[in-house]
Amino acid sequence: MNVLALTILVSSCLAGTFIVCFAVEVLRSRRGSPERDSLLPLDSLPDHGSNPPSTIPTSPPRP
Repeated sequence: MNVLALTILVSSCLAGTFIVCFAVEVLRSRRGSPERDSLLPLDSLPDHGSNPPSTIPTSPPRP
């Protein structure tokens, strides 16, 4: 019988943890969206414009 009580206790703890994490995620998602969250790693990249700088040599090549 002690195994059954322990199983119920562990299951209740896991279910409670899931409910708390789910509630926090729902409250957090009101401020953002999954689309915005998926693009956050790109937010820290510097903006170089649409074209990368060209590499034009300033002097003619040597023979």
